[in-house]
Amino acid sequence: MIRTAGEHGLLVETGSLELSHRLDATLRAERPEGVVEIVPGPETVLVVAPGVDRARLLARVEELAVRERAKADRGADEEQPLVTIPVVYDGADLDSVAALAGISVGEVVARHTGRELVVGWLGFAPGFAYLTGLDPVLEMPRLDTPRTSVPAGSVAVAGPYSAVYPSASPGGWRLLGRTSTRVWDVTADPPSLFRPGMRVRFEPA
Repeated sequence: MIRTAGEHGLLVETGSLELSHRLDATLRAERPEGVVEIVPGPETVLVVAPGVDRARLLARVEELAVRERAKADRGADEEQPLVTIPVVYDGADLDSVAALAGISVGEVVARHTGRELVVGWLGFAPGFAYLTGLDPVLEMPRLDTPRTSVPAGSVAVAGPYSAVYPSASPGGWRLLGRTSTRVWDVTADPPSLFRPGMRVRFEPA
């Protein structure tokens, strides 16, 4: 389903995170004329193109979406790049996460580093990536009272996601540790280390 979104946008309802990733990558590689912004979500992709012929854009986006769905149906997977993030596991909430999960601190670390996560989408703040595939044992509610400032590089969990804070900001996620890896750099191209579909693995620093 493709819907209009405001005066300049189209919202593609993909129905799955996998198809959102596929369509996002294809739109960036074969960007239709006039498209200035592509914003993937869990089951949507927003395409913003001010001043273009909307009917022509709709036809092109629909063509690409149908093509990527056919690839997905055939199981034509494309290997995504893997980023390894070293983490010092000394976070303020590490002990409480272990207690809530009913496991040791060492097992929290083992479970957090033992899975390959996938960048679902970016949101909340520039460069803030929601990493999917977290071990269910580590799924935690957000803090009742968010911190007024979480340092850049903090590695955290909340609900079914993990994340690395790209910059200092308020936040209610539970902090497991910290990394020196810069995941957001305005001087880089692109500025975000993460992009949707990318594989991520944490390792003890």
